[in-house]
Amino acid sequence: MRTTTVRRRLLAATALLPVLALAACGSDPKIAGAAGAGGPAASATEDVVSGLARSEAAAALLPEEVRKAGTLRFGSSFGSAPTAFYVDQVSKKPAGIDVDFTDAVAKVLGLTVDRQDAAFETILPALDSGKFDVGTGNFGVTTARLKTIDFVTYIDDGQGFAVKKDNTAIQPVTDLVQLCGLTVGTGAGTTFETTLNSRRNVCTDAGKKPYEVKAFSESGALLTSLQQGRVDIEMSTINGLRHQAAQEDSGLRFLGEFHRLDVGFAFKKGSKLTPAFQAAVNQLIKDGTYERILRKWGVTDSAIKESQISPPEHA
Repeated sequence: MRTTTVRRRLLAATALLPVLALAACGSDPKIAGAAGAGGPAASATEDVVSGLARSEAAAALLPEEVRKAGTLRFGSSFGSAPTAFYVDQVSKKPAGIDVDFTDAVAKVLGLTVDRQDAAFETILPALDSGKFDVGTGNFGVTTARLKTIDFVTYIDDGQGFAVKKDNTAIQPVTDLVQLCGLTVGTGAGTTFETTLNSRRNVCTDAGKKPYEVKAFSESGALLTSLQQGRVDIEMSTINGLRHQAAQEDSGLRFLGEFHRLDVGFAFKKGSKLTPAFQAAVNQLIKDGTYERILRKWGVTDSAIKESQISPPEHA
């Protein structure tokens, strides 16, 4: 969801993150799955993809040169569960919502995934330069991004807030004016950072002290800063915050949703890959794989009825 200079290993701070440490240790794969509003997750190691067959109708929508090459380069951002993370740091085995949907779509299209770990904020510019064919990183569909990027949607996530569990003073945020005087932590280069910075005037307009925005390139550093009180409140993805709050040792309280956003595979504007990807996602919805992936990660509330190509941002 993030618009998010990460040092390429986004989990370098894992030891500081109880929630990620649990997900990374592999001792209980059920812990790595998200327990979200859609109910408890199944095992994070559950295979819901390998049995999928190629759809000739969807594959026929691919450009001929792509069908012949048989491989697409995916620039993928890895951070924390349930979006995209490493089950353990030794094998670098990828897991998460983005990983399952990438692998599932590739199966339907008869393609091989060349997945390259990339810093979040570098992926969208790299699509325009041709370094990657597709970008994944829980990228939310926004009006600003639609000017240079095309999307094929696969879930509905969005923006939310969380605080330390023992912080009872801050209530669910429905208006950014509630943040006045607080220090807000968020991811660097994200839609959250953009939203916060573009609306700083709400506090001065109300005659109140502006909120301070602290942007972090590493998800571990952000959570640690919240846990240690260096920031008062965190703004991040709805699914990510729900997952963090569900981990007992995280010490977080999810405040609720602020603004929903469609999330999609990202492409260079005008990419000829989008019709095939849309058909593949819709095939997954039709055959039930889509629901199995969402249920695996406990995010069934993020379901969409059908995939769209570059829809307008949610009002």
